[in-house]
Amino acid sequence: MNKETIAQWFQSLQDDICHGLESVDGKASFQEDRWDRKQGGGGRSRVISNGAVFEKGGVNFSAVHGPTPEKVTKALGLAPADFFATGVSIVIHPNHPWVPIIHMNVRYFEMSSGTYWFGGGIDLTPHYIIPHDAAYFHRALRDVCDSFDGDYYPRFKQWADDYFFIKHREETRGVGGIFFDHLQGSTDAEKQELWEFVQAVGQCFLPTYSTLVHRNREKPYDENERQWQLLRRGRYVEFNLVYDKGTKFGLDTNGRTESILMSLPPTVQWEYNHQPESKSPEGKTLASLKKNINWIDA
Repeated sequence: MNKETIAQWFQSLQDDICHGLESVDGKASFQEDRWDRKQGGGGRSRVISNGAVFEKGGVNFSAVHGPTPEKVTKALGLAPADFFATGVSIVIHPNHPWVPIIHMNVRYFEMSSGTYWFGGGIDLTPHYIIPHDAAYFHRALRDVCDSFDGDYYPRFKQWADDYFFIKHREETRGVGGIFFDHLQGSTDAEKQELWEFVQAVGQCFLPTYSTLVHRNREKPYDENERQWQLLRRGRYVEFNLVYDKGTKFGLDTNGRTESILMSLPPTVQWEYNHQPESKSPEGKTLASLKKNINWIDA
């Protein structure tokens, strides 16, 4: 297992997820845009839009390489070296307020100095929190984690709670999920096991999200719920542009701007000092955007 075989597998994951999401949507297809990075490497950006349920979504693959920017090496405390980074990044924005936004990223990074690590995770951002959906989502992630290490789920769930937190709002972005970074081992066997874990996380995405889409896509909704969806998308934008490390890394390494900002929704709204009534569905959702909730038993 080397960087080339890892990149090839990520490409096949992109293919499988795109085909699966097209089947779930039933109307729209992904449009592919291949791109090259001047400093080395490139990728395949695939975007779906104006579908039966997916208003906008992207499933991106990239494999880029070249000299590591000084800003990055300083931030990581590493000596100058060349880098190779590959992975798949997904964000889906549905057109239905009761179908959640989902994000997944699985990635591999190595440097010519010998340093390497895996990272990734999946998190769910419902516009309206449905406790049994959150429980289903977290159980699926726990089962993947537990098949490798019993410490993974609580550790990576806490990491997601802390990472996907909008500090200036004192809100979590959604119901969290799992997040991990800088996973590395000291032997080839440990590296192989980490790689298999990352693969399992990637393969968990499609069946888990498909179930949540089918559960909710036929629910009726009104204009008030659509407006709430647009306000919650605003929070998503705030996190991605202010805090998201993947966005910052992509821009710092001269990545393709269109692909990096693919995660942003097509339509969004900000309303000054919007305060929903506390007992309304909107107010209950807002009250549940907290860290350290045990969603599995919700």
